[in-house]
Amino acid sequence: MKAAPIHNPFILALIARNLTVEIHHHSAYQIVLTNDTPFDSTIDGVKHENIHGFLIKPHVSHFCVAEKGTLNVLNVEPYSAIGLELAGRFQTEQSCVVFENPAVSNTFFQTSTDSLDVGNVLEALLARIPAAAYDERVVKIVDYITNNYFQADITPQTFADIVFLSPSRLAALFKQQTGSSLSKYLLWTRLRQAIYLILSDDSRTLTDVAYDTGFYDLPQFNKYMYEMFGMPPKALKHNSDLIRIY
Repeated sequence: MKAAPIHNPFILALIARNLTVEIHHHSAYQIVLTNDTPFDSTIDGVKHENIHGFLIKPHVSHFCVAEKGTLNVLNVEPYSAIGLELAGRFQTEQSCVVFENPAVSNTFFQTSTDSLDVGNVLEALLARIPAAAYDERVVKIVDYITNNYFQADITPQTFADIVFLSPSRLAALFKQQTGSSLSKYLLWTRLRQAIYLILSDDSRTLTDVAYDTGFYDLPQFNKYMYEMFGMPPKALKHNSDLIRIY
């Protein structure tokens, strides 16, 4: 029996102002776009001035200076359906795509003319992925993670017991249907909520955020933040102002 489609979870998108980050790299594809003020970025050692955005591959060193204006930042899991679709947009040996003006960005993402709102970009990305009806057992696991991601003791056996499959069989089914692993899904869910808390609640310490979102401690949270997004949690806490997170 098949259940209703679920949204692709492997995109972490946020809108932030006054965002400046030091040189870094990460395992996600990243899209950065501005709706207002052009910014400067150095990507793979090449400086690009007064640009309106870029798309970069995973593990490409870069930094960004946008002390004025607002940026849309989208991070995409590379082995998800959308990540694989983005991979196909690069030419051979190309590590990034730079958008010199909004018209180039709109054409590339097939968004509405003169509109680079993060919601429009998300819709355009999702529109390129065929709709899929997920196995009800996969949907049940997704629901469980949504409601219980903050529990630090979740294991592969936890998931297996919910749907009465062996851990290996469930892992294969989940990867077949979503393109990524259960552990990555859980990690992205935790990181999404952690980033939201960092950027929207100044009263919480980073240690509190780590415990509240299912990480064992702050060092583990730091490790995964740096691996996935190329910066420690404190870089987000001190260097940008959140407008909205998706």
